[in-house]
Amino acid sequence: MNSAVDSQERTSWWSRPCGGREVLLLAVPLFVSTASWTVMNFIDRMFLLWHSEEAVAAVLPAGMVHFAMISFPLGIAAYTNTFVAQYYGAGSLRRIGPAVWQGLHLGLVCVPLYLALIPLAPWIFAGHARLLADQEVLFFRTALFGAGAEIIAASMAAFFTGRGATWVVMLVDSSAWLLNIVLDYAWIFGHFGLPSLGIQGAALATVVALWWRVAVYSILLMLPRFRRYNIRRGWRFDPSLFWRLLRYGGPSGLQMLVEVAGFTLFLLVVGVLGEDALAATNLAFNVNCLAFVPMLGLGIALSTLVGQQLGRGHPELAARATMTALSMALCYMGTMALIYVLFPGVLLLGHEWGASPAEFHQLRATTAILLRFVAAYCLFDALNVIFAGALKGAGDTRFIMIVSLLLTPIPVAAAWVGIHFFGLGLIWCWIVITLWICISGLIYLARYVQGRWRQMRVIEPELIHDAAR
Repeated sequence: MNSAVDSQERTSWWSRPCGGREVLLLAVPLFVSTASWTVMNFIDRMFLLWHSEEAVAAVLPAGMVHFAMISFPLGIAAYTNTFVAQYYGAGSLRRIGPAVWQGLHLGLVCVPLYLALIPLAPWIFAGHARLLADQEVLFFRTALFGAGAEIIAASMAAFFTGRGATWVVMLVDSSAWLLNIVLDYAWIFGHFGLPSLGIQGAALATVVALWWRVAVYSILLMLPRFRRYNIRRGWRFDPSLFWRLLRYGGPSGLQMLVEVAGFTLFLLVVGVLGEDALAATNLAFNVNCLAFVPMLGLGIALSTLVGQQLGRGHPELAARATMTALSMALCYMGTMALIYVLFPGVLLLGHEWGASPAEFHQLRATTAILLRFVAAYCLFDALNVIFAGALKGAGDTRFIMIVSLLLTPIPVAAAWVGIHFFGLGLIWCWIVITLWICISGLIYLARYVQGRWRQMRVIEPELIHDAAR
């Protein structure tokens, strides 16, 4: 093994195993896939801003509360990707179908559970102004009809990403976001014979797009070419495999829940400062998605490569993939940081079209200031995505969960205390969240360098030994 890796070191950074070409071939379709949802959300917020400022102020907190409620099972279902990658690397193809089905079982159970949460919506947003709360409730209730679909689709997508067939995910997700944008335009403003539903129309368009993903993935998974992965016969509930999915995916889901819940609480705290502060924060995060969400595609690609190489018994190649992805991430995020500082107005042009010039003037000025904070933490966000992705690909999800549990309450509490006891405002809140992101990135870097991830696996140990031979 070592001699093989040593011989590969003599090839170029681009062409060697787990080098630039291999990482990009896996990551670019995921870039497109995650970017497609970023563009969809960007246009969704833009349409809502054209519709009313109340709608765009309401959509992010309502959307984040919704995402917080689905993030735990979604994190578990998405972690199926690591199981698929390690089984694929170990050559145990018939274990892939049953692994995917365990995530599907979880998603199917969640469908009626989330529909039962609809009556709680008015209570969740009771602290906001009446007009804002009404919009938030309307969006949240409608979005819950697609919650189960998002979990089911995450497990289905893992079948393709874990094996490296990321182009399939790109095509399916791109078709869904195109459908979403068309329905957004139709249902928000009332075109093509459909009613004008405003913020509810935006939520309804997303629900349809999510179930579209499930339908397309279902057709693809039943193709005869995938029989060798035991998809059709592996549908039964497997208590042992499901428990391992919960053991490793549970901490990943809890980490997602804690961070999304913390971010949601942060937005609710900012909402106390007024509609203008919340709208500017929403726009800054919406623009930041142009850089951050595609990075998640690189993180998924890295988790896949790390999982595959560890399944084959090659931790050195997993480390090489991590360093390759890191160099790409730093270049990309560094470029975006410069754009945020030098050209903030260009990034806000889409939102400005169709909005009232008088209303948007102050909003644009405040958002431009907030984008400087985004630029300050961009490179540390790259550390978060890359090193957390590598650790998850190995199975080191418990450490990531512990970090989230310890760190996440601090910025929320600090922002709340600063506002209520010291009269601090929006800038203080953004200082807090910037420090939070920077510290998290440094902690994940330290854990990676420490190296325990090299000996970790999520699949059965005997399968790894067989693959190594």
